[in-house]
Amino acid sequence: MGFSKDHLLARLQELQIDYSKYEHPPVLTVEEQAKYVSSSEGALSKNLFLKDKKNRYYIVSAMTDTKVDMKVLSQRLGLGKGGIRMAPEEALSELLQVSLGCVTPFAVVNESARDVSLLLDQKFKNQALCIFHPLSNDVSVSLNTLGLDKFLQSIGRDSVYIDLEANPVVGRDQPPDLAVYVPSNSVVVPEFPTKTASIQTASKNVSAEKTKPVASAKPSKLAGNVKSAVEDSALLVFKNPEKFVEEILDKTTALLLSEGKGENVTALAETFRKRLTSEFTHLAVMYKNTAYSQGFYAGTQSQPKRP
Repeated sequence: MGFSKDHLLARLQELQIDYSKYEHPPVLTVEEQAKYVSSSEGALSKNLFLKDKKNRYYIVSAMTDTKVDMKVLSQRLGLGKGGIRMAPEEALSELLQVSLGCVTPFAVVNESARDVSLLLDQKFKNQALCIFHPLSNDVSVSLNTLGLDKFLQSIGRDSVYIDLEANPVVGRDQPPDLAVYVPSNSVVVPEFPTKTASIQTASKNVSAEKTKPVASAKPSKLAGNVKSAVEDSALLVFKNPEKFVEEILDKTTALLLSEGKGENVTALAETFRKRLTSEFTHLAVMYKNTAYSQGFYAGTQSQPKRP
């Protein structure tokens, strides 16, 4: 079971984060929220829950007056112009474990949202206080960005503030500036319909078969699948940052334990794992996405010029 409103507020108190709470009827829009929470209490926010074509999810939290161009954002993430869209409502309960109208930066607190990328409007940094729902849309809390940063750090997150209104050129000489923040893992929610994807796949298979010469030998699909599975298994550690970090820590722990014995060494090894897992994983994700950006740049550079 995920965090509740009361659990979250208790966590803020435990972390000694100053906040003010405003109770009101359930609201689904910023306009409704503004009827009960004055702008003098802090800056209101709008929050978008997005999904890309590879089942990777994003929360974009912005000031109400910030213009978020989905096409531009998609390009900056390296996903093309139409690479992201609004996430289906089912994902709210499956991943964020909140209901409609309750998406905020606090929604990444649950373990089920560990692969959801959180992008924050850099305009928040200029505000004395910012207002968000604490996982429930019948309450609003105001706090400063230092408090929000402290909360995110407590759950192993780095605060990512970006200029959501920027429109940098993306091309051969300018790789996507936000590609580093694309989640490393896809998340497939079983309830989502897959008919469209199945039809597209079948169509591609039929087209491919028409272009093959009749006399040519066709490779065994089973053999191809087995080969692919073996390759994927061998490279899994390097494709998944969490697995990669786990491999590093396993080897580090083994080396540490081999150099000493006793409960103190074992406890020290466990402490290392707990303290370094989050930091190493973040670094591994950054390296992976940076490599993607450089690959994108190299790919565009190697394209032949059209006559």
